[in-house]
Amino acid sequence: MSGTFNLLQLWQIPSTKLLLRSPKLSKDPFSVLEAQISSSVCFRRRIQAGRYEVVSKSYIPTSHNEKEIKTTDKGLGKLETVGAFQKLPMVWPSTDILYSALRKSKRVSPTKGIANIAKRERNKGARQLDALMKELAVPLRGYMENFPDKRNLHPYERSLIELTLGEGNYEKVLGRVDALRKKVVSVGKQHASLCAKSLSKREAEEQLSEGVKKLEEIFQDQGNAIDDLLNVAKTLRAMPVVDPETPTLCLVGAPNVGKSSLVRIVSTGKPEVCNYPFTTRGILMGHIAVNYDRFQVTDTPGLLKRRDDDRNNLEKLTLAVLSHLPTAVLYVHDLSGECGTSPSDQFVTYKQIKERFRDHLWLDVVSKCDLLQYSPKIIIEDGDEVAIYKKVGPDGAIHVSVKSEAGLNQLKERVHELLVSQMARIKSQKINQES
Repeated sequence: MSGTFNLLQLWQIPSTKLLLRSPKLSKDPFSVLEAQISSSVCFRRRIQAGRYEVVSKSYIPTSHNEKEIKTTDKGLGKLETVGAFQKLPMVWPSTDILYSALRKSKRVSPTKGIANIAKRERNKGARQLDALMKELAVPLRGYMENFPDKRNLHPYERSLIELTLGEGNYEKVLGRVDALRKKVVSVGKQHASLCAKSLSKREAEEQLSEGVKKLEEIFQDQGNAIDDLLNVAKTLRAMPVVDPETPTLCLVGAPNVGKSSLVRIVSTGKPEVCNYPFTTRGILMGHIAVNYDRFQVTDTPGLLKRRDDDRNNLEKLTLAVLSHLPTAVLYVHDLSGECGTSPSDQFVTYKQIKERFRDHLWLDVVSKCDLLQYSPKIIIEDGDEVAIYKKVGPDGAIHVSVKSEAGLNQLKERVHELLVSQMARIKSQKINQES
């Protein structure tokens, strides 16, 4: 019975008191405090480092190991988010990489303590070739690791790569860079091994010279792959970043209908404005700030009357924005005949795009309305939708003129209302996804 009592007493005694009862430990009060803090900290570290499940209101360690945690964390890096192009690494020109590698490898000295001249020379040659090989290969490996796999990109950015660089060119450039890296590693190791097996100082020097010359030739012959990758990085990094969670207004219409002029009016964007078709050569961004709300505006290349299979890459960029980003559409019409595309052709394209993207919020604008008074009169028959379009544009369209400033204030008000509605739609979709 006394044994049981002693065991119960021992069970209820804190671990710090048990430690203090040992004759080897001091009973100083500071030691007691230190032991208590140490015990508490260790316990907290175990709680933070481990993974636990709540079972019957108690924390039970789970069986997940570190490999599973690492795999989970690694998988999070493959989420499709925009902005990947701004994270691309800086690419050095091939000549800079080569000259830097040659300069650094020449400074490599032999291992200390080698008295034999031949051994010291072949050790020096092997070390310099190995250093040269690494200085050339390591930057290329970094490029391969930090340029994203196109399959893991957001569909919008994937479309930008295909339409801007051409189908498959992105992968081809990366493949050529990786092939150069493998060639450098293979040749570098081979000549470093030959240099290490040299029988004399002269043979070691010859092997070193031959290895350096071979690596230099390879890099000069195939280094244009790095320069191509440099141009790819510059092109992609210049692409505008569109935040899918920020309400975005996308201006669409035929070439030269006045989209760029309206972007300048309603946003901070400053696209080129000229009186010829396809002035806009890519996706151009602007921003709007109204009542502490921030919105995006995109100016897109013009669309012509033709099938999707026959569209050029500029037109496909416009369709990519509408397909992969939650945008509101500001469709611009020019009924004056100055844009180079007839109102009849504009009407056909308009109906196709409106039907294809009917789920988007929409606003129609008839530009250059100051010129419509000079248009010939049209006799409108009942049910003639094309004739009505030629005369006044789509039903509910706002008539504006950048030159006379007619309708611009109404346009700005309607654009703001449209973007506020777009913001509400984005928030609603986000809530639905989370729930």
